Amino acid sequence: MSDETTVMAENSAAAISSGPPDRPRTAWPVRHRNLVAALVLLGVACYAPFQLAPFHTFQLSMALVYAIALLGLNLLVGQTGQISLGHGAFLAIGAYTTAVLLDRWDVPHFATLPVAAALTFVLGYGLGVPALRLRGLYLALVTLAIAIFLVPLLKRFETLTGGSMGLTVGKPEAPAWTGLAEDQWLYLLTLAVAAVSYLFVAGVVRSRVGRALNAIRDHETAAEVMGVRPAHYKTLAFAWSAMFAGIAGCVYTWVIAFVSPDSFATGLSITLLAGLVVGGLGSLWGPLLGGLFVMYVPGLAQDVNQAAPGVVFGLLLIAVMYLAPTGLAGLADRAGQWTGKLVRKGKANAH
Repeated sequence: MSDETTVMAENSAAAISSGPPDRPRTAWPVRHRNLVAALVLLGVACYAPFQLAPFHTFQLSMALVYAIALLGLNLLVGQTGQISLGHGAFLAIGAYTTAVLLDRWDVPHFATLPVAAALTFVLGYGLGVPALRLRGLYLALVTLAIAIFLVPLLKRFETLTGGSMGLTVGKPEAPAWTGLAEDQWLYLLTLAVAAVSYLFVAGVVRSRVGRALNAIRDHETAAEVMGVRPAHYKTLAFAWSAMFAGIAGCVYTWVIAFVSPDSFATGLSITLLAGLVVGGLGSLWGPLLGGLFVMYVPGLAQDVNQAAPGVVFGLLLIAVMYLAPTGLAGLADRAGQWTGKLVRKGKANAH
């Protein structure tokens, strides 16, 4: 074993076994500020549907749906270092599972969520096992193939999936005692699912499992030497990633009340990956910012140039990555650090 691998193995073992390293005292205010920012953002998010028009509330609901899907993709790509171009396929499976349960068997809306999550978790775990033999571009191509063949597969089983026409289902109805409009109720449901998903992922990232995933991403050989089982954790990350895509697909069906194969074309998987990169890989804020990017930027590109929205979208993507190579979350962190330096400098000058 080389000296470099030995050193990295020792560092990985220390990080996994002993938890996060000791941080300077100045790191605690940063964590507190992040917590306060999250609570303020949650408060604003809860207040928003009562001030926005129904269409804008619907847009925010869809942004949260994409954020849930990107949470899982971030576990796979940002935390573990595996590349996936087939995330839209698992979102489609979750959406169609929900639609079929609602349309064919009249299952209650809330009961479809655990079914969609469990099914996509099992499928993700099953596909993650053979994917262990692949990495990098080879894994990306295999996941892309899944997204490509799923659309014609959905069209073929017309009696179950509705074929090219898709399926139309009902939306969850707000209880009478809430006094909420349909768009407000759907938004708050989506927000609740997104909040629980964020809490789960935040717990995973800060746990021993999260440190093992990061060790595999940084140096798989070193992590394996020190007792981490890459096969187990990579498969688990793949399963979790698929599960959150399935949850997002379920909520998607609640909000849209319609599914069709063309809604989950290959471009969706690529757009999701682009949104995560723009939002910020490995950051808990990245999926939220990426969800907003996926929801609003394509529409903005369509408004700028209806003849070639793809060109505008590509140019906007290049511009964002040039200005923020670590994503919008990294740009926000740098802005916060710059502001903190200015504040400390001002206090020092005052004394």
